[in-house]
Amino acid sequence: MPESAVAPDLRRRRRIIAGSIVGVIVLLIACAIWIALRGLQAKDALEASLPLVDKVQAQISSGDAKGAAATSRVLADHLHTARDDTNDPIWRAAEIIPGLGPNLSAVRKVSSSASDVTDHAIIPLAQLAGRLNFSSFSPVNGKVPLKPLTQAAPTITRANTALQSDLTVVRSIDPSATVGPVRDAVQKLTGALAKAGGVMDAASRAARLIPGMLGADGPREYVLIIQNNAEARSTGGIVGAMALLRADDGAISLVSQASASDIPPLDSPVLPLSASTKKLYGQLPGEFIQDVTMTPNFATTGPLVQAMWQKRFGTKVDGVLSMDPVALSYLLKATGPIEVADGQQLTTDNAVQLLLSKTYAMFDDPKQQDAFFAAAAASVFTKVASGQFDAGTMLSALGQASSEHRVLLWSADKREQSIISGTSLAGGLPSSSQATPRFGVYLNDATGGKMDYYLHTTIGLGSAKCRTDGRVNYLVRVTLSSSAPADAAQSLPSYVTGAGLSGVPAGETYTTLAVYAPRGFIALGVTSGGQQVEVQRASDEGRSVAHLLIRLKPGQSTSYDLQFVGAPVEASAPRPGNAVAQTTPGVWATEVGRASFDCSEMLR
Repeated sequence: MPESAVAPDLRRRRRIIAGSIVGVIVLLIACAIWIALRGLQAKDALEASLPLVDKVQAQISSGDAKGAAATSRVLADHLHTARDDTNDPIWRAAEIIPGLGPNLSAVRKVSSSASDVTDHAIIPLAQLAGRLNFSSFSPVNGKVPLKPLTQAAPTITRANTALQSDLTVVRSIDPSATVGPVRDAVQKLTGALAKAGGVMDAASRAARLIPGMLGADGPREYVLIIQNNAEARSTGGIVGAMALLRADDGAISLVSQASASDIPPLDSPVLPLSASTKKLYGQLPGEFIQDVTMTPNFATTGPLVQAMWQKRFGTKVDGVLSMDPVALSYLLKATGPIEVADGQQLTTDNAVQLLLSKTYAMFDDPKQQDAFFAAAAASVFTKVASGQFDAGTMLSALGQASSEHRVLLWSADKREQSIISGTSLAGGLPSSSQATPRFGVYLNDATGGKMDYYLHTTIGLGSAKCRTDGRVNYLVRVTLSSSAPADAAQSLPSYVTGAGLSGVPAGETYTTLAVYAPRGFIALGVTSGGQQVEVQRASDEGRSVAHLLIRLKPGQSTSYDLQFVGAPVEASAPRPGNAVAQTTPGVWATEVGRASFDCSEMLR
């Protein structure tokens, strides 16, 4: 072929190739502009939706049906926009681009999940707002209306299922693969969904539990125990005052009252105890009603109380409810002051001091102390059962008490107990994840008195990565302090000091400390003042436990550093984060913070 004929053909092909390249570039630029514009629209929509989440939640809680419906519609519009802008074929195709793709994928998942939560959780709940709110839980003519809650239960359960599913999707996003603005958006939405998820899960469980437990299907009977934190036990304190409650179609009545002294000690455990319980706490939890709370697992305590009550009074109860005086003080925020025996007035400000300290100065006879305790509990119960309280404040008070593990519940019904399990009401050992190790720090009094009114606890948690196998070392620093007066042996009642009857010098405080590690962790040892101290090592429900005795003189403070090595870390698992601690609820709040810890301090 002549050269003159080849040249135009070559030039034509070159023009086609060049045109194709330009076309691809133009297309890529157009796609980039498209994605950028859609991304900006989605960003604006997501940012506009964030304040609406808290607003609609408050409206739903207050029963503002009209406001909740209007806010949820606006919220849905914003989130539908964000979902549609981030879910077209161009956006999805761009998710394969290295570097850019994870950010686009994260924004799409966040937008889709938030939209789904609105459609399947927030809007249905907004429609319930006018029919179910805080006041729905207040007794009317002595009865809690159960029908509204029973009717709402399916909607609440479906809403919770949708929310938890979408929360799982959002939590699966790896924020380390995204840029700052995307990472911030993901973390904000995850936080908002997690907050809502906690509330929704509690509401769903309550909707499934409350009707049956309040006697919708027939009368129920429960033992209420009041734990006395002035003599510490793992879940609060020794059992003092008790009451038998009956629930029938929403009506709750106080049948009878008793004290720990009404149930005499047994010669052998009322129920078989596990080998780990016996090793750590001996036979006491099964033989003495005062000691059923030595174990930190309330699912063990509940059946022991049920069996002891039946053995003594012949009634097999349907469950066990536990509270402490601090929780009662929270409830008094909702009820207002209450008149109790001997002209005393119980208020939210004086309840703890009156019940856990002044009572022992007022009465020398333990039976009189128990009677005063029981009368106070009965007075609070009577006012609550009659509906004489502010519903919103009451739910807030119960929520605070529950989060601090001051209200515990066990049901003999296996289905109900499975719903309770895993919540703060269950009083179980802390559940850890790979990212968040949770320790249990539990105290049991060994003084034989009520000196723990003066006991203060501080916990510091630290970690260091020092090992070649990647396992993390953890520090749990427990500091116990006594604020007892210097002359406690003389100035405090003998019932408070124990009078040396347990072999403890009057005025001193002896406390056994048990620190439960997450599953797979190993206890390395304990130091105090730089010196290693003797520690009992045990295992309970597959968890390593370090157990030791701490002695305090009045005004003394002492710290113990307990070290553990973490479980093997899987390559695909998230990096372990800061540890947290679940603690014995004492008279005074436990301070939990961070403690410095480095490899030079590691025990080997």
